[in-house]
Amino acid sequence: MQRGGDVFVAVPKGSSVKMRLELGGKNLPLFRLRPSPVAFYLPARMSSVHPGPVGSRTRLVAVYGQPIHHSASPAMQNAGIAALGLDWRYLACEVAPDDLRAAIAGAAAMHFVGLNLTVPHKLLAVDLVDVLDESARTWGAVNTIVFEAREADGEWRPLGQLERPTGPVRSKGYNTDADAIVRSLGEDLAIEPRGARVLLLGAGGAARAAALRLADEGVAELWLVNRTASKAEELAAEITERFPAVHAAAGYPDSSVEILLNATSAGLKPGDPLPLDIERFPLNGADGVYDMIYRPHETPLLAAARAAGCSVSNGLGMLLHQGAAALDLWSGRHAPRDVMRAALEQEVYG
Repeated sequence: MQRGGDVFVAVPKGSSVKMRLELGGKNLPLFRLRPSPVAFYLPARMSSVHPGPVGSRTRLVAVYGQPIHHSASPAMQNAGIAALGLDWRYLACEVAPDDLRAAIAGAAAMHFVGLNLTVPHKLLAVDLVDVLDESARTWGAVNTIVFEAREADGEWRPLGQLERPTGPVRSKGYNTDADAIVRSLGEDLAIEPRGARVLLLGAGGAARAAALRLADEGVAELWLVNRTASKAEELAAEITERFPAVHAAAGYPDSSVEILLNATSAGLKPGDPLPLDIERFPLNGADGVYDMIYRPHETPLLAAARAAGCSVSNGLGMLLHQGAAALDLWSGRHAPRDVMRAALEQEVYG
């Protein structure tokens, strides 16, 4: 049975099936399915975008997170990688926070091209990479790592742009989230941050980068709400010090806002509560509601905001722009954003 580009094969007990599949115009190798009472799931979309098999020259890239099963980054990045004609593969790896240091070191030792980091690693990685790019220093979080090798001339160059690195390898942390959220707000909600009043939910790595970038963009007011109130207060104080023209405060605003931005993980799992107290801030008090979560594509927050008459958007645009910028850094080439967007939309909506 085929659905949405994927193949489901039911194999009865006491039997086996020998198959050859043709997917995306390419013949896949013969294989045998062992007897099982359940259906096997063969992710055709993932394999069919690649021009050839994995070999000894294949380079690896990955996203680390916990949880990670929801990630659409592999679909997007593998499509972009294939369009560039690179013999790379992009993986999703479940990594616990206590294992992050070892996981980054392991990827460096195995000459991975680079990494993306998602919840809950973006703040932790600031102290774990060997060197920080100006973007990570400015916005205070790392969502992209480029592994670099020192060449004979003493220069450090990205592994993805070297045929055969011979020198020592280091990890360099970047932040591609901050610019991505500003671009996505303009494209997906048609709202410009400059002069806007913003309610931001969360104070983690993505929230911190968004808050600082929005302040730098010139928002008028920035209200910060977090489950641990002290973290919101600390971030508000930092914004006030760095951007004195911006009114930054912890807590809910007493008037309407142009943008309500969710940077928490609430809504990622079924049954999650709304990330804000709607008695303290009714959703009809926001012109536009942006949720960084993209799977499910409509979270309870977005469903409630749509019902309240708000313009809404999920985080697919942010994911696209931060991921394409990461691929730019790894490859030294311009990532095919149209191809990556189409792969994302197929993965999430298809």
